Amino acid sequence: MSLTAPNVSFFERVEDALGNDFQRRAFDRASTRFTTLRRDALAALPEAEAIRDRARLIRAHTISRLDSYLEQFAAAVEAAGGHVHWAEDAEAASRYVVEIAQAAGVRLAVKSKSMVTEEIHLNRALETAGVRVVESDLGEYIIQLAGETPSHIITPVIHKTKEECGAILHEKTGAPLTDEPAEMTAAVREQMRRIFLSAGMGISGVNFGVAETGAICLVTNEGNGRMTTTLPRVHVAVMGIERLVPTLADLGVMLQVLARSATGQQLTVYTNLVTGPRRPDEPDGPDEMHVVLVDNGRSRVLAGEMAEILYCIRCGACLNACPVYREIGGHAYGSVYPGPVGAVLTPALGGIEAWSDLPQASTLCGACREVCPVRIDIPRMLLALRREADEAGRSPLWAGPGLAAFRLAGAGPGRFHAAVRLAGAATRLLGRGGWLTRLPPPLDGWTKSRDFPPFADKPFSEQLAARRRGNVPPPSRKDGGRATSPLPPGGAGVGDDER
Repeated sequence: MSLTAPNVSFFERVEDALGNDFQRRAFDRASTRFTTLRRDALAALPEAEAIRDRARLIRAHTISRLDSYLEQFAAAVEAAGGHVHWAEDAEAASRYVVEIAQAAGVRLAVKSKSMVTEEIHLNRALETAGVRVVESDLGEYIIQLAGETPSHIITPVIHKTKEECGAILHEKTGAPLTDEPAEMTAAVREQMRRIFLSAGMGISGVNFGVAETGAICLVTNEGNGRMTTTLPRVHVAVMGIERLVPTLADLGVMLQVLARSATGQQLTVYTNLVTGPRRPDEPDGPDEMHVVLVDNGRSRVLAGEMAEILYCIRCGACLNACPVYREIGGHAYGSVYPGPVGAVLTPALGGIEAWSDLPQASTLCGACREVCPVRIDIPRMLLALRREADEAGRSPLWAGPGLAAFRLAGAGPGRFHAAVRLAGAATRLLGRGGWLTRLPPPLDGWTKSRDFPPFADKPFSEQLAARRRGNVPPPSRKDGGRATSPLPPGGAGVGDDER
């Protein structure tokens, strides 16, 4: 099972991403902004850490009893007049939606933002069956017109300038050419009104399903979710089987951390609870409501050591905190799910053989675990996936010899100290102006985007011994002490981590 069909390697995608200076600046600016907003929003929330602990307990409890909560949820949906479809894989999920559209004679469908529909390639399946699909989220709509995929879970069009967005809308829809966001939004709103009123089917994702009531919760900032789920005569909600909470009280806890972690808001502008189709005495709402419960590998993940990744509530905070994502962006991952969560979820769902590179796309700094609203231990799972990749013979070619050499050097103090001295001499010999600007493969992956500092003249053990003897010489470097600066020559250049 593959979440996407990338036609170039991970490293080729990374090379392209590192060569796009605008995108790298855009990712860094947006990530820094979201990280700051998240920090301030949580700081203003009384007992924020206790609420995060409670949110984690809710997710852990729900996943541990997922089978019973799914049964309760399905029964509640049907009791409210909805229809439930159990989809084992992506093909089955897409087939259900196509069959629903064909049975209702649908020729036009409108969608609100949904990652799971991206995962199962629903748009492609519907369009193959003759159903036109229009994304109603502003960013998703622009990406759809451009023929691209989202580059961020929360902000799908983060990698484009406002001028590029205006040009796409002008070329594809005939909207007036402008780079003013308000004018672009107004033009798209006018187009969307006609689509909402003429679409025969509305398709949504599900942020949370509530087991006790059968309600689905959708959170948006544009209001398109309400239009998608109420105006068309058929509403189809596509939901990963893990996206449940037991009760409405539990939903309240999750909503306290979701928006704050995603965008720094106390609550999204629109929080919608939808329970079943329109009742006979209600003037608005769809005639039919269908909930498609998508497994697509999740049951297998639930049974293994990656089950904790199913706690994820798709806030995107780990992407914003990750130094790797901030450099390469979402498209470099080649998957629907980018960043730290994608580096675990994608190989967990799609198999380590096809996605063995993604667990390597991490510094293991732990920032993702620190900002996760439900404290998912992503670094632990990344290490476990690296082990799986090694056992499957999918580790990088240099890893085996490199680790063997490190193991040999670290087998005894004498060997270790000799290796450190040899490395120090070699790096000082190769350095220019106190820095290494080019290293041989595979270490050139570092120096392609930043300089590398040479090893110290004296190993740490010798410096510590001298300090203990009280014989501590003043700092001295052949480059005149410039290496005491946290940045290489030129300041905050390409690839510098200012975070």
